[in-house]
Amino acid sequence: MTITQLDEADQSASIIRTQYPRHELVSKIVHIGFGAFHRAHQAVFTDLCNQASKEYWGIFAVNMYGFDDLMQQFSAQNHLLTVTEKGAEQTQTRLVRCFTGSLHTQHDGIEAAIAKIAEPQVSIVSLTITEKGYCSNHHDGLNLDHPLIAADLKNPSSPQSAIGLISQALARRKQLGLPPISIMSCDNIPENGDLTRLAVTNFARAIDSELADWIDAKVSFPNTMVDRIVPAMTDESFTQIESLISMPDPCGVISEDFRQWVVEDNFVAGRPDWNFAGAMLVKNVLPYEEMKLRMLNGSHSFLAYNGSLCGHQYIFECMQDSELRQLTLKLMLDEQAKSLSSELDVDLEQYAQTLISRFSNTNIKHMTAQIACDGSQKLSQRAVDPCLRLNQLGIQSTILPLLIAGWMHYVQGKHTANFKLVDPMAAEIEAKISSAQTSKDIVNNLLSLSAIFKPEFANNVAITSSIHRHYQDIDSNGMSALLHQLNKQ
Repeated sequence: MTITQLDEADQSASIIRTQYPRHELVSKIVHIGFGAFHRAHQAVFTDLCNQASKEYWGIFAVNMYGFDDLMQQFSAQNHLLTVTEKGAEQTQTRLVRCFTGSLHTQHDGIEAAIAKIAEPQVSIVSLTITEKGYCSNHHDGLNLDHPLIAADLKNPSSPQSAIGLISQALARRKQLGLPPISIMSCDNIPENGDLTRLAVTNFARAIDSELADWIDAKVSFPNTMVDRIVPAMTDESFTQIESLISMPDPCGVISEDFRQWVVEDNFVAGRPDWNFAGAMLVKNVLPYEEMKLRMLNGSHSFLAYNGSLCGHQYIFECMQDSELRQLTLKLMLDEQAKSLSSELDVDLEQYAQTLISRFSNTNIKHMTAQIACDGSQKLSQRAVDPCLRLNQLGIQSTILPLLIAGWMHYVQGKHTANFKLVDPMAAEIEAKISSAQTSKDIVNNLLSLSAIFKPEFANNVAITSSIHRHYQDIDSNGMSALLHQLNKQ
């Protein structure tokens, strides 16, 4: 049996499957970035809400980078895929049926993607393109000197970036007199909708001020907070899927059984009833974003760098290290939680314990090296901002500076053989390290990277002295000894 036949067969006891008439799906969502996270998160929510609401929203998938066989395989199995959800005690697999089509711009051409977004029935363009895909200088807006953006500004009709693609597609809709739509980021970035708005309007204004004004006035950019642990797929992962469903699924993914989605209810052309599938539709997402980015993602980064320095390959192995587990909980409750908004109506102690339990799930092999990638794009929201907030509140942070000191050691690659730094700022980071004469120089040089560390952070003596102290302690005694010392305090 194939995946396509699975959808046509009677309900299987081993695979969860929605029952709505798939032929009635309408391609109202175009999603850019057909990665594992999108398949395990937004697609699952949409599939489930189609079943519950009886309004059938289809997702058309677009990839722009790294052309491989994925989209061709997806098309060959009639745009169906499986998501295997692993809890600590139970594993279940569901068939996801909400996709209507797909294309890859390197194979099908960028015009096909522009034309798809410009179809009259499309209401939402959603994104999972990772932090670096926005070509942004964080709070300063679009980086007009970014190679992709610079190329798109010279030739806007043939964009290479997602931001250029969206801008050109919105221009096409405006030109055709079609209704405006909503652009929804689903990436782990604070105020991701606001960042996307700034990037798109900055790009549009650089080529057409009237287009930028139309986008500002007509197009909405809802903020979202997404949460589900979805490890990178490996050969072992695909073998596991095949053993569970008795057939291969090259588009399948494995995730934890937990999922959460908080969405700002700000859509100009309608939206699916994602709340029927468990999503929260709210007026203000920011407090939830900060909670997740700091307590979950910040702790993940802490474990990725410091756990790697302790020799751990997976997050669950970090949780089996009593010193790391204890200090991670302290990080969540004593520092990250105290940096959050008072508007947040969540039991943070219970949330922290839930995170510890999720991290401890031995069925989810989330590699520390995967989480450690692209640290230059993540440290600001996960460590720098909460550290500054605690400083404003008169709270001296101890563990957040260790997160940064651990990153400074990690990027040097001394903890493992054949290390390659995966980061869009790898050249700048490596240059700062190679030009240093002493360990103190390494810390100071890295702190001078203003794209990562804001001046008010890099110039804060109380914070930086703690980073220097931790960095030196790691150098002198090793990470495990430092963790033990901090847990005794």
